[in-house]
Amino acid sequence: MNAPTDPDVPLPSGKIHVDLLARLLAEFPSPPPELRLEPRIGEDACAIDVPGGVLIAATDPVTLAGSEIGRLAVIVNANDVAVMGVRPRWFLATILFPTGTSEDDVGAVFAGMRRALRAVGATLVGGHTEVTAVVTQPVVVGQMLGIAEHGRFVSTAGVRPGDVIVQVGPVPLEGGAVLAAQAAEQLRGIDAITVAAAAAAIDDPGISVVEAALAAAELGASALHDPTEGGIAAALHELAVAGGVAIRVDRARIRWCPPAVSVCRALGADPWATLASGSLLATFDARDAAAAVEALAADGHEVAPIGVAEVGIGVRDTDGEVIPWPDRDEVARILTG
Repeated sequence: MNAPTDPDVPLPSGKIHVDLLARLLAEFPSPPPELRLEPRIGEDACAIDVPGGVLIAATDPVTLAGSEIGRLAVIVNANDVAVMGVRPRWFLATILFPTGTSEDDVGAVFAGMRRALRAVGATLVGGHTEVTAVVTQPVVVGQMLGIAEHGRFVSTAGVRPGDVIVQVGPVPLEGGAVLAAQAAEQLRGIDAITVAAAAAAIDDPGISVVEAALAAAELGASALHDPTEGGIAAALHELAVAGGVAIRVDRARIRWCPPAVSVCRALGADPWATLASGSLLATFDARDAAAAVEALAADGHEVAPIGVAEVGIGVRDTDGEVIPWPDRDEVARILTG
């Protein structure tokens, strides 16, 4: 994934190029000692020493979710705290509505946040809400906090050579659901039941990985990561970069959501590079991986070992073929051009 060579070239929608982001982060001064985990490529949250333990904080915006934007903002931010092995507890949200928004529109977003907060066991503690001509659709920027009371947390950088990469939950749930809802006019050529199943997957099995991540942490996961933009392909690369390892993946073992894959293919989207909230990457020492997979499966999770971390760089399959790092998420490409 390479940044544009000309600094004047406009950037595409979606995540900032990893090379550019890495350069910008490197320009900040050395962090203070209480910052246990600073901003890094591949990490989902930060970790700060406080008197009661280690504060875990994460922030993420939601911009492509339609009427479910409030609920999804809670879930994606809760996921980012949970993949540190910490229960999400406190939520803040900055919510921007376009002009023309009604009280009912605002109420629907807040109702979605209430339902999601109740489901993950967190509380709204603050934020900001306004109507502004700056946006043309609702935007929610959420911040989720949790605390590791005993000072223990899991970072994406914890993966080591020899660790087994485990996928929990199929992909690309969120991307398939968003495309099924927002590109419906382009999907008239495929079975309506398939489109409905892709849209419904955002609720069943759902895109929260909170319980799966906390269970994996309890089982001794060395690293956890939450695939989002760029799909499982980007998540594997982020995991590899964070841990300074190479990853070899067995393509046949990837757990797919068939309706979501069908929607992707109908729209010409690559499922490997499609928004993948609802899945979790967990790494385990090779001696512990089989037992962890068995325990997660017993808890009702769809789970499979999909690869191994090795010495080196990059992500390849078992035939040695490179799995590319997507330049852009497929949902953003399909919906915004």
